[in-house]
Amino acid sequence: MSTTPQPDIAWPYPRWIAHRGAGKLAPENTLAAFRLGASHGFRMFECDAKLSSDGVVFLMHDASLQRTTNAAHVWQDGLSLVGGERAWGELSQLDAGAWHSATYAGEPLATLQALARFCIANGYALNIEIKPTPGTTHLTGTVVAQHAAQLWRGQPVPPLLTSFEPDALRAAWQAQPELPRGLLLDSLWDGWLETAIGLKCVAVVCKHTLWNETSVAQAKGAGLKTLSYTVNEADQAQRLIDLGTDGIITDRVDVLGPGGAGKGA
Repeated sequence: MSTTPQPDIAWPYPRWIAHRGAGKLAPENTLAAFRLGASHGFRMFECDAKLSSDGVVFLMHDASLQRTTNAAHVWQDGLSLVGGERAWGELSQLDAGAWHSATYAGEPLATLQALARFCIANGYALNIEIKPTPGTTHLTGTVVAQHAAQLWRGQPVPPLLTSFEPDALRAAWQAQPELPRGLLLDSLWDGWLETAIGLKCVAVVCKHTLWNETSVAQAKGAGLKTLSYTVNEADQAQRLIDLGTDGIITDRVDVLGPGGAGKGA
């Protein structure tokens, strides 16, 4: 009898996941970042998805455009710098790369549609974090799930939808129940496990320091996969591997992961 571990056909995702494309090595959530992450051997990525005011799903972490675009410099209209309060036609004209470095000057914001094309063409997996603009939680969960289902229709591996906001996951579940979901946690608040179970999640994605033998056993006992963010040191990664967790989200695509210290893990 072979002792080679068999793949978990119910969990098609690799262990190593590149945070926002390539962590901090390229402007986060841009196609340039995902291409760089791929060049380091990563086959799964994490991104942040929110809605423009006219319903386009685009990639951005912050509510405000100020940190990762030049919006404050090019827009002198005195209107909001909240990304979700602007139409995609305006957002698509912004520079989302120059803030990082001159090398990436002119890099635009990316849509989920563009990232889907990249991932599907290359066989990459994706974790989409639903990141609602305040006040749009239910709508964002609904629309992101609808768009993801449409974009990945017929593909063998669907995207994994995650969120810190249970209401966003509930909306995604109601809109597209067949898409896998994961609950994001920055603390083990009372009822976290019951919430994940109640939302029919397949995974819990924790701040990496929250995982220990007890919390891993609780999650796995409920049939949930265990993922971690944001893991940037080899000893942190090894601790999580030793605990038997299932996924590691990292910024250090140049050091950890399939092409680095964690190769073969």
